[in-house]
Amino acid sequence: MLYNVTLKEGASAEELQKAKETAKSQDGKIMHEFTLIKGFTVEFPDDKVGALESNDHIHVEQDGEVKTQ
Repeated sequence: MLYNVTLKEGASAEELQKAKETAKSQDGKIMHEFTLIKGFTVEFPDDKVGALESNDHIHVEQDGEVKTQ
């Protein structure tokens, strides 16, 4: 499953690096890194997403299609 991971307001760049390290250590594969916002998309096992969600400095949401109408 793909997840978008972004830094919450006021979080440091170090927190983003920690999130990447956590994702990789839990069998995640970083698919894309964002340039306009601090974050990345990761392919991550559903049963391990709690390891990312427990970080208070990042926001994790499942990647999906966005429709305007």
